[in-house]
Amino acid sequence: MDFRANFHASGVPEQSQSLSSQVMDFVRDSVQSGEMDTESWYSVYQLAEMLKISRSPVREGLLRLEEAGLIEFVRNRGFRIIKTKPEEVSEIFALRLAIEPAATSRAAKLRTPEQIEDMNKLLSLMVQASEKADEAAFFHWDQLLHEQVLAAGRSKRGAKILAQLRAHTRILSTSTVRQYRTLDQVHSEHVPIIQAIESQDSELAFTTMSEHITATGKLLLRQAIAANRSQSNHPDDSSELPSLESEVERIWNLFA
Repeated sequence: MDFRANFHASGVPEQSQSLSSQVMDFVRDSVQSGEMDTESWYSVYQLAEMLKISRSPVREGLLRLEEAGLIEFVRNRGFRIIKTKPEEVSEIFALRLAIEPAATSRAAKLRTPEQIEDMNKLLSLMVQASEKADEAAFFHWDQLLHEQVLAAGRSKRGAKILAQLRAHTRILSTSTVRQYRTLDQVHSEHVPIIQAIESQDSELAFTTMSEHITATGKLLLRQAIAANRSQSNHPDDSSELPSLESEVERIWNLFA
């Protein structure tokens, strides 16, 4: 496999991402695709050679992945992939549900005309990115839209917490667009949220944001459970496992 080609296959301009961020994306995507697994050992030198870049950004990206719990370094061995615990995904979204819907409800009461204009512009930019199938740009505008909603809801501390949670989500999981839904579908989940804020319907704003976060969280939880099962050392035991959907609900409800 041409790892260098795969490294830049996302179509995102190199200048729009730091090399360390690209390393993080590469490792995460390689884990999801099976190119890297939990049974093997890897080194900074090996990865730098694969990607044809210096060791410094590789080391920086890997340290961030270690902090997020995706890999672990062991002296004289290198690093290895750690299975993502579905419970981590569920906890992240439980925290988002504790912050974002309430902030969205406040945004419906406190938003200014200028903030509504900015939100609608961001929705339009998401449509443009969707039409170009530019996933990186789409989720850039998506993140800015969520930040704008939090700003309108005057949730400064919440915004800082959520920025960290979203960063951990990006590290731990791949986009749900690749398996479960289209960019258009993701965009369509945001439209009623902004409409509720614009019409100053605080209750509907709370509900629509809750539904959006729950839908995304359960899809990513499903993905994490499926990935762990595919990496299991005991595939013959799959008939004894609970159904995927029942396991999603069980783990989701641990933090509900």
